[in-house]
Formats: sequence, C-alpha cells, structure tokens
Amino acid sequence: MTPADRDSTPTAETFGDLYEAQATRLPEAMDAFWMPFSANRQFRKAPRMLASARDMHYQTTDGREILDGTGGLWCCNAGHSRPRIVQAVQRQIATMDFAPTFQMGHPLPFVLAERLAAIAPEPLKHVFFTNSGSESVDTALKMALAYHRARGEGQRTRLIGREKGYHGVGFGGISVGGMVNNRKFYGPLLPGVDHLRHTLDIARNPYSRGLPAQGAELADDLERLVQLHDASTIAAVIVEPISGSAGVVLPPMGYLDRLRRICDKHGILLIFDEVITGFGRVGKAFAAQRFGVTPDLMTTAKGLTNGSVPMGAVFVSDKVHEAFMQGPEGMIDLFHGYTYSGHPLACAAALGALDTYEEEGLFEKAIELGDYWELGMHSLRGLPNVIDIRNFGLIGAVELAPREGAVGARGFEAFTRSFHDHDLLIRTTGDVIALSPPLILQRVHIDQIVERLGATIRATA
Repeated sequence: MTPADRDSTPTAETFGDLYEAQATRLPEAMDAFWMPFSANRQFRKAPRMLASARDMHYQTTDGREILDGTGGLWCCNAGHSRPRIVQAVQRQIATMDFAPTFQMGHPLPFVLAERLAAIAPEPLKHVFFTNSGSESVDTALKMALAYHRARGEGQRTRLIGREKGYHGVGFGGISVGGMVNNRKFYGPLLPGVDHLRHTLDIARNPYSRGLPAQGAELADDLERLVQLHDASTIAAVIVEPISGSAGVVLPPMGYLDRLRRICDKHGILLIFDEVITGFGRVGKAFAAQRFGVTPDLMTTAKGLTNGSVPMGAVFVSDKVHEAFMQGPEGMIDLFHGYTYSGHPLACAAALGALDTYEEEGLFEKAIELGDYWELGMHSLRGLPNVIDIRNFGLIGAVELAPREGAVGARGFEAFTRSFHDHDLLIRTTGDVIALSPPLILQRVHIDQIVERLGATIRATA
C-alpha cells in the first residue's frame, strides 16, 4: 500500500458517508442478494431495511427507531454496538487480520478457550472453534462418531435427534433436526438417524409459567429407540434444552435429567445444542447450569460474540477429549477444522463480549427479570386468537390460532405489522411469535414490548 492509498483508506468518520452513498443504489441492487429464509419477492415489494443499531434499538433507513424484541436473531444478548466489543474488533483488525490455526497458532483462541472453559459446567473444559451454530452441530456429531471409533466401538453410528428440533442447516444438522421444511427439499439425508418425540403438549400444559409440569416421561422415548435399534448402534442424542426456532418448546420438569440418565445407562453421548440458550439467555452462562444437567458435548455460537462476528464453539468433556489424545504425539488428533477456526477478529469480539457480560452481570439478568417478564408475557392471555403462551428466562412465545387454510399467514402478518406499525422487531415461526430481547433490557422495555405486541395481536384479529 502506498502512502496515497493509505491516506484514502476509509476511517470511522468517513465510512458512514460511504455507506449512505452505497445505500442509494438499493433499488437496482435488490435483485442481486438472495436473502436466506426469506420470501424474497414479497420483501422487494415492501422492504424492511435497518441502517444502524445501538443498545436496545435499531434505526431504519427512513429514520424510525425499532425496539429489538429478538436480540437480532437470538444473538445480540448484550444489545447492539457495545463499546467493549467495538473497541476490541477495531484494535484487532489494525493489529492482525488473519492467522492460520492448522499446525500454527496465535494467542487469542487459547486465551478465549480458557475463559470459556472457566464459565462452562464441569467437565466441559475443552473448546473447538467453528464459524456458526450449523458448523458447531456438524462438528459435535463428527466428534461423537469419532469418539466411539477411537474407543473401539465403531459400530455406534446412529444419531438421534428430536421432532421440532433445529440444529442449523448443514447436512448433519438437518438430518438430526426435526423441522419439515428444512428437510423435505434436500433428501436423502444422513442414513441411520432417528428422532425422539417433541415435548410441546399444549393440551396438558396450556399457558405454562416456566417449565411445563407434564411430560418428563417423554424422555423414555429414547428407551423405545434403544429397543428398536439396540444401544450398541447409537452414538449420540442431540437436543436443544429449549427449542427456539420451533417456537419456544420447553422441556418438561425432569425431562433433561431423565434423558441424561438414560444416555449414561446405555453409553450414549448426550449433546446439548445451546446456540440459542447459551450466554445468559435463560440465566447462568448456559442452560446446562440452569437446569442442572451436563451434556458430553455442547454446541454454541450467536451470543459467543454477541452476534458481531461469525463464530461458534463446541465445548467438549474431559472423557471425550481424552479419547482423541492417544497414539503418537505427532499424529493429528481430529481430521476436522475450518479455515476460520479461532479467527483473530472473532476471538477479539468474543473476548469483548465476555467482558461485557461479566462487567454488567448479564448472565443473571434472565433470573432477576424473569418474574416480571413472565407477568408481562402472560398478560397477553385472552387477546384475540391467542391459544398459548410460553416463557422461561428471557425467552417468550405467543402462539396464535392459524387462519383456516392458511397456516402461518396470521403470524407473518403479525411480524410485518409489528415492524411497520408498532416499531417492534419480533420473530415468527408459522403462527408462533417468539421473543428473546437483549439482556440489557429494563422493566420499561418489557412494558413497551408487551404493549406493542398486544397492539399487533389485536390488529391481526
């Protein structure tokens, strides 16, 4: 780079002007970006465009302030544009943009892994870095298969997921996942996969406040699959402690503990997908700690960097890690990894996020505000078409009755009305409205979310 080039490099002060100049090209650029999980043709007719974000709010390109009721996409647990994270990324990009981690290293992933191990439940004390939740899931599944092979039980190749489960969009994740639209277009999927029944039972647990009372016996579904396939063929079971993308499906009281005991009985690894529940969403650092049940492997992403830089991580127990640390020292332990595993910018962002969580006590926020959040959520009971309300920690869901012959239409209308008419960002899955606000929210924000959501629900009646 010449001095002239260096002088012309955008600074923080000039970048805003450059961004606005590019944004003026949006009308002709709309066709180029194929948006993920989106009705692209509908979006182009009525775009929902965000231009900036700070703390609890987004600002749209037309200057409106939008209250963030979803933490971005379940990921901005500490809110937006937080100083610790911004400064950490700025410093790192000016110091070193990239360094390989295949047979090489740089300090940050080692420092970050140590800090993560310190907040994880025992004995999950080893960390493998990925770039997303999808990659974390596929990594954990591969580790489970390789673990059994390393121990001389290579016949354990079967993976067990759960109906309504969401484990990302890799072929491993959609194979063990249980959401039909994520699966039906891409078969055949991985062979040797089976599924537990889901735990959503509105008939027995309507309007549950916290964990449902009925349904722990659904964990015994694993015993049924053991009888069908034989335990000696099953490598691992993967579940979300709370299923987010399916519409906030909660585990009944005692369900996860029961599942853990059955896995132990049959030598099956238990994997928790904590991509959504990790980093304070339900209180404590992880749902494993809040529920008092520890898996053998735990997948994370999203809140790891507060959504600022793509990154994921798989937490690995001592017993699983030790199985790979055999043979000659010069031999590669695990033939798996990603170019960007432990990327310097992602590590810097994650360290900044951990600092923010710790300094502001955000892992406890879901416990401190949980009761008030619950009261607010359940105050919506009785509004038109509301058939169920679910909550735990700082997660909530309002399920709406579908319109006849148009499942999901009422939910999508609620999503668009909430944004355009009531300045509130919500997330919908079919006719379920899901909420996961940043953990920095105050009671006044809960009041605003409930008021605006109530107005949205009435408007869709």
